[in-house]
Amino acid sequence: MWRRFRKIMLGVLLVLVMLVGIGALYQWYGSVQDRKAYRPVGKLYEVEGNKMHLYSEGEGDITVVFASGWGTVNPYADFYPLYEGLKQHVKIAVYDRFGYGYSDTTDRPRDIDTITDEIHQLLKVSKQKPPYIFVGHSLGALETIRYAQRFPEEVKGIVFIDGGSPEYYKESPELTFIPWIYKGLRTTGILRLLYHFDGFAAWVSDQSNGDKLLTEDLKALNRKGTLLKIGNRNMVDELQLSRENAEVVMTGGKPLHIPITVLTADYFGKLDEDRSWRDSQAELPVWSTTGKQIIVRDSSHYIHSYQPKAVVDELLLMLGREE
Repeated sequence: MWRRFRKIMLGVLLVLVMLVGIGALYQWYGSVQDRKAYRPVGKLYEVEGNKMHLYSEGEGDITVVFASGWGTVNPYADFYPLYEGLKQHVKIAVYDRFGYGYSDTTDRPRDIDTITDEIHQLLKVSKQKPPYIFVGHSLGALETIRYAQRFPEEVKGIVFIDGGSPEYYKESPELTFIPWIYKGLRTTGILRLLYHFDGFAAWVSDQSNGDKLLTEDLKALNRKGTLLKIGNRNMVDELQLSRENAEVVMTGGKPLHIPITVLTADYFGKLDEDRSWRDSQAELPVWSTTGKQIIVRDSSHYIHSYQPKAVVDELLLMLGREE
């Protein structure tokens, strides 16, 4: 009986190994095809021996620079509802950190000063001209604050889109298992397979309104970006260093002598259910001598995917071009 059980278990193990192998081959072949169609929409620039991507459009004396949140695989697609409403008023620039969008994956550490150094070099080599107004979503808030601390003469203001405060990230539990789960689903082909089921793409993008404000082409870019990028080592390292990076920002000095607008999602009336997040959002304006908070109704974490006009209006107000 024991011998028979061992044979059954060995058979099951062999089947699982075969399925994982088939899935990995399926992912490899799909990735080859995806890379052929996943072409940079902006330009690639050499930064520290690797290529970083930046998309720029519009004209003006001030440039609005977009910093994406953690795991936002294609910032160009993600911020589309915003820059479409801004580019006729001002110059915009959307950058991809290493490991995101069309940028390379790098071996350089993902500490906050390395990241801001890379952003600074990218803006310089791509001939962007300060002053900048930074738009920081989620974890992207840390690099925007740190950039303003290190290069204060270049930053005119910051708008946070449900951006996390340094204090919040310093105290948050580490969720480093999340990118490993994403990576496992991607590399085994399971994630690619799931995209064939109706409703899965909308479920994945639930916090960003199911990508309803994106064109079909941009939805396809998001899908390809997810299948090529999600859970890569740069994303893993960013999350692992989020506490340490928050501590560096906290020791960098505050308040900043620039306007900061904190746009906080109301999570469709459920903001109060997460008291630590709610309270940290209320305290985030103290990072500026002229900070303010606005609760954006009928929105979730990706406010710009639900209420882009609310974000655009605040940016135009900061630019002195309220309409």
